[in-house]
Amino acid sequence: MPRKSRAYKRHPVEPDSRFNNVKVAKFINYVMERGKKSVAEKIVYQALDQVKEKLKSEPRQIFEAALKNVSPVLEVKGRRVGGANYQVPVEVFEPRKTTLGMRWLIGAARRKKGKPMSIKLAEEILDAYNKQGAAYKKREDTHRMAEANKAFAHFARFTRRRKF
Repeated sequence: MPRKSRAYKRHPVEPDSRFNNVKVAKFINYVMERGKKSVAEKIVYQALDQVKEKLKSEPRQIFEAALKNVSPVLEVKGRRVGGANYQVPVEVFEPRKTTLGMRWLIGAARRKKGKPMSIKLAEEILDAYNKQGAAYKKREDTHRMAEANKAFAHFARFTRRRKF
């Protein structure tokens, strides 16, 4: 008997207006606070404009590459086996992969202080593109933790596979 009911997919997200890209639209939705989508759009588009200004190339591709660089391949999940809790390394699959990458990018930008959000976000996207910065460090820490707990990987077979 499963503990939780199945999480169903909600309506698909419409692509954003400027780049006609679903990932950018989702990113805008993650940046949004208190339902203020126009503010979130302005922040993200300003950040991508600054990225374009600095690297003189297509900002959407830089964003996609930065997101790919910070998205985790492995993570650890707590499993209770025989009265003991183990941190079991598991592979991260697609919807969660990009969600975590976006969440870490935005979280790293929000933790920076003293600058407007669009500038902080642009810096974090550039750092992720260059494989550095707080969001990339978070990914590396997650991979390191999964690597350290590789001995418990045989418990992963007890993990239920979700089918989407």
